[in-house]
This record gives sequence, structure tokens and C-alpha cells, in this order.
Amino acid sequence: MNYTQDQIIIIDDTPANLHVLSSLLKENGYLVRAFPSGKLALAFMEKFSPSLILLDIKMPNMDGYEVCQNLKANKLTADIPVIFISALDEVMDKIKAFTVGGVDYITKPFQAEEVLARISTHLELSHLKKMLKQENYLQAQQLAEQNRQLQRVNQELEKANQELNEKYDELKQAQLTIIQSEKMSALGNLLANIAHDINNPVGFLSGNIQPALDYVNDLFRLLDLVEKESPNLRAIKEEIEEIDLDYIREDFPKLINSMEVGVKQLQDISISLRTFSRTDTKHPVLYNIHDGIDSTITILKYRLKTHQDYPEINIIKNYAHLPPIDCYAGQLNQVFMNILSNAIDAIEEANKEGARKEIVNQIRIETEFSVDKKQVIIHIADNGIGMSQEVKEKVFEQGFTTKVVGKGTGLGMAIARNIVVEKHKGSLTCNSQLGKGTEFIISLPVSKEK
Repeated sequence: MNYTQDQIIIIDDTPANLHVLSSLLKENGYLVRAFPSGKLALAFMEKFSPSLILLDIKMPNMDGYEVCQNLKANKLTADIPVIFISALDEVMDKIKAFTVGGVDYITKPFQAEEVLARISTHLELSHLKKMLKQENYLQAQQLAEQNRQLQRVNQELEKANQELNEKYDELKQAQLTIIQSEKMSALGNLLANIAHDINNPVGFLSGNIQPALDYVNDLFRLLDLVEKESPNLRAIKEEIEEIDLDYIREDFPKLINSMEVGVKQLQDISISLRTFSRTDTKHPVLYNIHDGIDSTITILKYRLKTHQDYPEINIIKNYAHLPPIDCYAGQLNQVFMNILSNAIDAIEEANKEGARKEIVNQIRIETEFSVDKKQVIIHIADNGIGMSQEVKEKVFEQGFTTKVVGKGTGLGMAIARNIVVEKHKGSLTCNSQLGKGTEFIISLPVSKEK
């Protein structure tokens, strides 16, 4: 197959060879350029851009091997196929020709048909190579464009995934907020109603104890007067002896006093319930943290008493002098409730495992004020069952719980963290060792950021 528009360069120092080859190729439709030396051909090579080169080996000044090496060293001419035509027919000559970059070797004297056939073959191979290179280039361009598009799609997917994760986090926060709000509302209403129901009879009892004591004292004085003015009334004396009036006179004030103590305890419970269940406004208010902790302890007091399975849980308080802090009081009380309830659960679990006869069940609560950081710091530590490293790492995750089905929702500590960190811009951390106990540390700024 002849490529009639292809240009072929012939380099040979023998004019006869140049003439024969030029005539042969022109007769077969090729464009031909002939050069008697390699240097001259190299000087004009880039201008001609030939499709193929016929190159003699034995030439003065620069032989064919050197010419071919120069051609292959230049990226503009490196892909031009070179066919050596030489009278040298030794194997080593041919090997060297291929080594320096030749694609074929024709031995002189040559046959016209052979020359044309080999030229045609290598031109076809060269064109196919160029087509393949062009196709590869186009495919590479397409692939690069596809990669760019894929990269853009991946970036968009990554952005969408990030936005989805952000929306999911927002949804989780909203869910926690709703649950927290509903729990606080329900608990607040319940405790407020209980406090109200307790307060009415307590107020009635408290208001009537002193009048009742006054009435009794009046009756005692009346009895004294009757006994004094009627010394001979045998029936009265017998009745006084029967009811042991002296004992009644001594014990009745004590009885009234114990009733007064009970009423005072009910009043304290009512105050604690009202303190714990206080309704948060839309804005933070100044609040005494110790009041919140104490009210929570009062509400949980029934769980601290001695049970058949374990002895009393002692509360050890070490309160520092704290300034009131700007906060959502009801929500912080919920944090104290969650942490203290979990502490009691942990101590109960530790007691179930036994081997604690010599260990005193206790929850230690300490507060401090960091002047430099302007923070109130609360430590709540128990000597319960403790947590493994794996559990400690997940303790604040929403939905995570170590409790049996029906006893824990996995929301308590997640809500606590949300209240402290998100709502109050503080921090909530946990230190724990399996079998040794757990400590939660709450840090709260004195003035909440608006």
C-alpha cells in the first residue's frame, strides 16, 4: 500500500544511489527530498517533516549510525521511521543499525520491489502508530475529562454527604432537645403538682401545731385547777391515776415536737421539689448550684437508704464558696439527676457482685471555683462498679446504654452532655476504672455566653 502524499528523505553520499532511489519513489507517487550528507539533512529535517527516511551508513564526516542517533535524540524527529540501505551485510552492522533506532535494513544492491514493499509496510505501520497515538491521546483526554467530571461528582457527593451528616447531627440534637424538653416539662409538672399537693396539708399542719399545743396546755391548766379545787373528788383522782396524767404531761409536748419535725421535713421536700422542677425561661437566670444539687439529693433520698441487698449510700459533700451562675437551672438539675442516678445504679451493681462487706458505699460531691477561668467545677464520684475503656468511650453517645431493656434508654448522658456543652458552653468529662468507680466532672462558665 503506497501513501502517495508521504514525503520521503533519502540520505546517501553516492549521487547514483540518490538518482536511482529518487526516480523509483517519484514514479510510485512519493514526494522525495535527497541529501548527499547527514549534516545537511539534519539541518533541514524539521522543515520537511518527512514520513520516512532512507539512510546510507558509510558516509564521510557523519555516518548513518550517528545521523540516526541525532534523529532519535530530537523529540521532533524521534518518531520518523528510518530504513538503512547499505552495502554492509555483516550481522553486526545490521544489529547496530537496529540498536541506534532503525526500523529496517536493506542490503545493496537492492531490488526495486523489495524497497517499495518495505517502504510501504513501514509507512503503513507509521501511520497506524500515529493513529494509535492520536487515539490514545484522545482517549487520554477523554479519560482526563471523565476523571475531572468524576472528581467534581465525588466532591459534590462529599459535600452532600457532609451536609447530610450535619443535618443528621442537627436532627439528633433536635431530638435530644425535644426529649429533654418533654422530660423536663413532664417531670417539672409532676414535681410541681406533688409539691403543691404536699404544701397544702403541710401548711395546714404547720399552722395548727402551735394552737394545738396551746389548747393542750390550757387543758392541763384546767385539770390542775380541777385537781386543786376538788381534792376530795375520788373519781377524778382515780381517772388521773388511770391515764397517768404526769406521763401525758411530759410526753405530749415531745409528741407535738416530733410532729413539727416531720412537718419541717415535708416542707424541705416540698421546697426541694419546687427547686428541682423550676421552669426555665427562654433566657438563663442566676442560680445557686448547691441548691440544685441538694434538691436532687433530697428527691433521690429514698434510693440512698439501706436496702435488703446493700447498706446505706453515704453522700459526702465538700462545697466551696461558689458565686451564682448564669444558667438554665432546671436543665442543670436534670444533669445532676442523671449523674447521681447512674452513680446509685453503679453502686447497686457493685453490691450485687458481693465482696464489698468492708467497703462503705459512698458518693462524693465536691465543688470548686476557678478564678482564672471563671468557671464553677463540680466533681461527682462514686465507688461503684466502674466502666471499661470501651464503655467509657461511648458513655455520651446517643442510644448507648449498658442497662437491661426497659431500664435504660441510652439518652440520659447524651442529654446531660448536650445541656452542659451545647446549652451552657461548658464541659462534661468522665474518669472511670473498672471495679474502682466513676467520676464525672462538670465545668460551667459563671456567665453564660448570650
